[in-house]
Amino acid sequence: MRFNKLDMNLLAALDVLLKTRSVTRASEEMFITQSAMSNALGRLRIFFDDPLLVQVGRGMELSPLAETLREPVREIMMRVESATRIRPVFDPLTDARTFNIVLSDYSLATLGGELSRRVADQAPNIRLNLRPQHADPSKLLDRGEADMLIVPDYLGPIDQDHEIIFEDEMVVLVDAHGPHAEGPMTPECFAAAPQVLMEPLSGQKSYSEVAIREAGIEPNTVLWCYLFSAIPELIRGTDRIALIQRRLAQVAVERGGMRMHPAPFEVASLKQSMRWHKHRTRDPGLIWLRALVRDAAGASEPEV
Repeated sequence: MRFNKLDMNLLAALDVLLKTRSVTRASEEMFITQSAMSNALGRLRIFFDDPLLVQVGRGMELSPLAETLREPVREIMMRVESATRIRPVFDPLTDARTFNIVLSDYSLATLGGELSRRVADQAPNIRLNLRPQHADPSKLLDRGEADMLIVPDYLGPIDQDHEIIFEDEMVVLVDAHGPHAEGPMTPECFAAAPQVLMEPLSGQKSYSEVAIREAGIEPNTVLWCYLFSAIPELIRGTDRIALIQRRLAQVAVERGGMRMHPAPFEVASLKQSMRWHKHRTRDPGLIWLRALVRDAAGASEPEV
């Protein structure tokens, strides 16, 4: 099939070439010979009158035209994949499928266990691939590399299909036997205490740090880490404190040796959302998964 003299079969090859920037890796991903992929690249270069992939040192880089083609070609392929992947019905008891979910370690620690148990109970052939959250996770949906994101709502575009699954208040976590155990936790005490802050690998500031600075406080940070879930153990047995999500703090308190106080200044609740690509809103499998995540979030709600 051709459209504007372009063999539509070449679109899939172009999509993979633009993603991998390698004839060898593209051929492996499409399960064709390297010679066949080289031939496809040659035909694409003739059609676009552009090299598309340019040799730079030992690797290959995208030409300026190829850079502009990357997103629209991926969008076209996403539409095609969505249309061909969707089945009229989905039966979790019998269907075999892998769902790729991108989420932070905070969501994994507080929601992952409940979600895993529900999948094990309800869908024995369903596999979950829980992947770490990095910079600009929404692009993973656009490229078809993720079926769902579970991320703070402020990280996603407002026009993206999404649903708030829970809200979490921010609290101050301290060692139960340390100098801040009895409180009260005042703004002055909070500002003076040594703090542990989570610093995302994406280079963004964490919700906690943004909230602290918006309150007009310069955090007395003595330790940075890249995992929310590591913060309680970095506080345990010290005079350090941290402003973290209540769900995560509750897990630490229940394990013993930790105590939490209300934040000594006004902090908006963290809204956690699940997000999916608009072209897959009617996918019965994703409809089932969204309901499962929604129920798991409700079941893991900590007691106040």
